[in-house]
Amino acid sequence: MEMSQRNSSESRKKNNTGLDMYIETAPNVKLYVKDYGEGKPVILIHGWPLSNEMWEYQIDTLVQNNFRVIAYDRRGFGKSSQPWDGYDYDTLADDLKAIIDQLDLKEATLVGFSMGGGEVVRYFSRHGGKGVSKAVLIASITPFQLQTDSNPNGIPQEKYDSMAAQIKEDRISFLDNFGKTFFGVSFISKPISTPLLDYYRMLCSFASPRATLECAKSFSATDFRHEMTSVNVPTLIIHGDEDKTVPIEITSEIATKLIPDNKFIVYEGAPHGLFYIEKDKLNKDLIEFLNS
Repeated sequence: MEMSQRNSSESRKKNNTGLDMYIETAPNVKLYVKDYGEGKPVILIHGWPLSNEMWEYQIDTLVQNNFRVIAYDRRGFGKSSQPWDGYDYDTLADDLKAIIDQLDLKEATLVGFSMGGGEVVRYFSRHGGKGVSKAVLIASITPFQLQTDSNPNGIPQEKYDSMAAQIKEDRISFLDNFGKTFFGVSFISKPISTPLLDYYRMLCSFASPRATLECAKSFSATDFRHEMTSVNVPTLIIHGDEDKTVPIEITSEIATKLIPDNKFIVYEGAPHGLFYIEKDKLNKDLIEFLNS
């Protein structure tokens, strides 16, 4: 553990205040971490290609309801280090473990949104769920998205290849279009203001272009089907049935059949960006599950 991080943890305990800090999870890789509130820890793992700021509308509610909230930027995103490599799920789960170990977290709840759901599942299969007592998967990419012979209803590789080509050609334009689908924006539906949509696009633009591409490969091609039973704690699964970014039929509807102890909530008419579009309902469901 870095001396600065140790001192920050000790100061936090003495002063009963929240901190933002950097935690070194691997040689020359430091992740930006927010640590707010007191109580049982809740670890928020953001989606692709956002950063911890996506949890703005959840953090305050969780802290006010007497939970300790840890929200961090995945390597390559937000304010964290941007190494060239290390965007496979094994490495990302190891980063998560380093945060849990260095903050000495126990009885934590892991909350993974979209790509972050993969880190939740891999943490259980790779590290035995150490220090974790509950899990939440929100619009998660698990168990497997790619179309293969054994997963015929998945998304064709050609679609991901096209997405990668768009990112390489004009990443910001791609993010602009991606965001509209993400939040369910259309000619007849505008559930999010233009300034806020622009803000989320800006957050995505801060990500390393390399990390953006490599993480897209990871969440599209990683097969978690044989790992889902390793999630051996009470698990809340939430997904919108109008999610065009991560279709519910090939993800959460299957996940609920594979995770032993779970509660599945479908948000009718909801797009992918539940953390904002359905923030009040999501916060209510999160608090109820955390207190159950």
